[in-house]
Amino acid sequence: MTAVELLVYADRLGGTIHDLQAVLDGPLRAFGSVHVLPFYVPFDGADAGFDPIDHAAVDARLGSWDDMRALAGSRGLTADLIVNHVSSSSVEFIDWLANGTASDYEGMFLTFDTVFPNGGTEKDVTAFYRPRPGLPFTAYQGADGSRHLVWTTFMPTQVDLDVNHPAALAYLRRVLQTLAGGGVSTVRLDAVGYAVKTPGTDSFMTEQTLEFARTVVALAHEENLEVLVEVHAHYSQQLAIAPLVDRVYDFALAPLLLHSLGTGTVDRLADWFQIRPENAITVLDTHDGIGIIDAGPIGDKPGLLTQAEMVDIFARAERATNGHSAIASVIPEWFTLPHQINATFFSVLGGEEVPYILARAVQHFLPGRPQVYYVGLLGGLDDTELFGRTGNGRDVNRHVYTAEEVDRALATDVTRAQLGLARIRSTHPAFTGDFSWSTVGGDRLELLWTAADASARLTVATTLGSPSFRIELTDAGRTQVLDTVASVAAWVGSND
Repeated sequence: MTAVELLVYADRLGGTIHDLQAVLDGPLRAFGSVHVLPFYVPFDGADAGFDPIDHAAVDARLGSWDDMRALAGSRGLTADLIVNHVSSSSVEFIDWLANGTASDYEGMFLTFDTVFPNGGTEKDVTAFYRPRPGLPFTAYQGADGSRHLVWTTFMPTQVDLDVNHPAALAYLRRVLQTLAGGGVSTVRLDAVGYAVKTPGTDSFMTEQTLEFARTVVALAHEENLEVLVEVHAHYSQQLAIAPLVDRVYDFALAPLLLHSLGTGTVDRLADWFQIRPENAITVLDTHDGIGIIDAGPIGDKPGLLTQAEMVDIFARAERATNGHSAIASVIPEWFTLPHQINATFFSVLGGEEVPYILARAVQHFLPGRPQVYYVGLLGGLDDTELFGRTGNGRDVNRHVYTAEEVDRALATDVTRAQLGLARIRSTHPAFTGDFSWSTVGGDRLELLWTAADASARLTVATTLGSPSFRIELTDAGRTQVLDTVASVAAWVGSND
């Protein structure tokens, strides 16, 4: 059976790793796998843990490696390998600034001169793709007075690694060994698409990037770790990297579903189903928001959606969130649209339960591993208060839940229906069999799993104004029909 995975921060469903395990062992036991977002030192840095000072240590405020091994237990455990950068406060970077060429970490960090040994022109520098406004490097001064322009793709305090240098590769190997020893079974390569800077290109998902991915995959496999790669890119680049890794994200699904629900059509979804990789982690929402660029055109490459269709998705999200998604979403340098919607998926659908569970049902019926983000699971709407405090647009989708808020969410049909879908996907025998799909008219899709005397059929209609879904589950001659949010929420098992 496929283990449905929960994506969650260690501190946001109770406060500690131990508290998270209690929830997963209890009301969230339908999830057979968990991806715990960065729990390293510090877990609450400037980029919510993606700027590790110590990538090999569990933040003591959350727990210990013993707690992580206990959390893994009999379930899958995914953790992030942050391959592009470390914190400017890391021991390694501080040592390099202090000792220069005498440092053990000399060469570990990427500087302007490393990328452009013969000098870089304005055209060279502005060709690089950066998902933030501004230029991709920051000035740092060594203890000897030397001045350096250090590559900082994301934030000034996130200093990029020279991933081709032996010192950086040795660092990544040490982290992989620590993760494997801590109970981790899968590593997600965070921001790998940006890791190799190649003059004359936009340095995003180039041939050199793919070669580096092969190197990291080999290092991870030496530690018996599976590899999930995170790449927000043109769908053709997802298809290119999928054969090189164990898992790749299906980031195109979310914008295509939003397009279908906003237009009453399913043709673009059908186009994607014909070619999507089956070794996918299927997602609708993540800690980084809802990726839209993944389905659109880039440069002269046509997308699964047109630029105009992407504009329409952003416009509908803006209306559904009363303008807030437009405020929270960031437009990268040289782009005219954000590459993601900073809002919860439920908010983008106006808090309407039927289209939301319809989308979740499609997610759970597709081949691959469904992954549900904790805010989406709990039916979260935009946390505008947290965004107001931090100014970080992604924080609208990173709510910190109290125990009371979790309990209230667990009593709602929206959350219970998603747990029902997780139980269906992970326990119904049809999902051990063969998958097929078909379109039924311009606004209907049918997804079907068959195995021996079991079948699971999902029919969805994206009809404008009246979307609907119908799940038919057959096992040992008995058929159950689930066509309301409440009926999915009530499903426990085929024999009940």
